Amino acid sequence: MKVIIDEDKCVGAGQCVLAAPDVFDQRDEDGIVVLLDALPPDALRSQVENAAALCPALAIEVVK
Repeated sequence: MKVIIDEDKCVGAGQCVLAAPDVFDQRDEDGIVVLLDALPPDALRSQVENAAALCPALAIEVVK
């Protein structure tokens, strides 16, 4: 699994961080998503897919 984020789309809602804190974080200054692990283990797949689904800006893509 590979995770791709589009910082330009991100609105800083933070849903990704709540859903998958081992994979996503937010910048302190503006709340934009920070990708902590572009190739997370399969054990985190459901969390990452949930984070992508919850993103209001559709800024997260999960490639299988």
